[in-house]
Amino acid sequence: MIQRRTRKLRPLGALVVAGVFGLTACGSPEGANGGSDAEAGAELPSKVEMVIPYSEGGGTDTWARFMIPYLEKHIKGDHTFVPENVPGGESITGTNQFVQSGGTDGGKVLVTSGTTYIQHLLGRKEVQYDFSKMRPLLLNGSGGVIYASRASGIKSVEDLRNPPQKLSYAGISATGLDLNTLLAFDVLGIDLKATFGFEGRGPARLALERGEVNVDYQTSSAYKSQVEPMVKDGKAVPLMSFGLLRPDGTVVRDPNFPNLPTVEEVHQKLRGSKPSGKAYQAYKAFLGAGFAYTKGIWVNEGTPDSVVRSFYDAIPKIDKDKDFVAKSEEVIGGYDVHSGQEIGDAVNKALSIDESKRNYVLRLLERKYDTKLETK
Repeated sequence: MIQRRTRKLRPLGALVVAGVFGLTACGSPEGANGGSDAEAGAELPSKVEMVIPYSEGGGTDTWARFMIPYLEKHIKGDHTFVPENVPGGESITGTNQFVQSGGTDGGKVLVTSGTTYIQHLLGRKEVQYDFSKMRPLLLNGSGGVIYASRASGIKSVEDLRNPPQKLSYAGISATGLDLNTLLAFDVLGIDLKATFGFEGRGPARLALERGEVNVDYQTSSAYKSQVEPMVKDGKAVPLMSFGLLRPDGTVVRDPNFPNLPTVEEVHQKLRGSKPSGKAYQAYKAFLGAGFAYTKGIWVNEGTPDSVVRSFYDAIPKIDKDKDFVAKSEEVIGGYDVHSGQEIGDAVNKALSIDESKRNYVLRLLERKYDTKLETK
């Protein structure tokens, strides 16, 4: 599903869509969670509240507000989208509230991110939402890069075999998108000391620049704009990207970063073998949630097909909008937006996890990162 906007990459993108979710694209507007035929003629309300379960100014809020003018422009009719931030509980608070009172007429839609999905996959007791009972309208993937400061003494990825000094990482939360980085280092068998509580990836990056930590990750767009200048100045060393999933379950290099090895390639280089076992299976399970469809817009089950279809019909128009294409490079890294009509059933299937993989991650969080969760 993660796919660059560059048209020559569409064949790879099509494979990734199928590969991430293990199913062919869904051609029915009903997707996995069909709407009500009783309201077949229902129309999207003129005013739509966009519930954003994160604070203003963060990555998900920025993405949602970026999408608003293009939704208003390309959804048929005269519609106004009004952002409503409901932060708290790593997006659980706002998402729970939406499920309970968001209705099914399209007057409210929910914005999600990888962190929202991860709470669901972890089986946290506080989570009252179930994506199998919701309908994805659109989804947008991303990528990410792990890098080190030059002050760490690391000059290349080979230095991870015996790091010159203790590796330290600044994170927001062990149970958010930082989990992908934690699991990557777990797969590689490299010790990583992590400190959590930073307010965002920007402050985490600044902690690395100040020398407080020496390892960081940034999503594709932030890496290109904020970290690549540091690399050019000799202040940072790129190590690996999270890559893209293929139909056979393997991971290939992200077209955004063709010269960066994937976690799998680094494992081969450092350990002389391909990664396998419970650690790697858990890593891949959460990799899909964290990056393959990291941003999305959803409605509750029972929303009329006619309302859902208004979004589906708008996605191809947005994708071809020259202004959107020009500006999306900076905001969403150039990755395409996909409609729930394309991948609805597959997304819902992917937002499930084998109990053994979940338990592995829960034990890792408790054992190594002093994070014990109450689960259902």
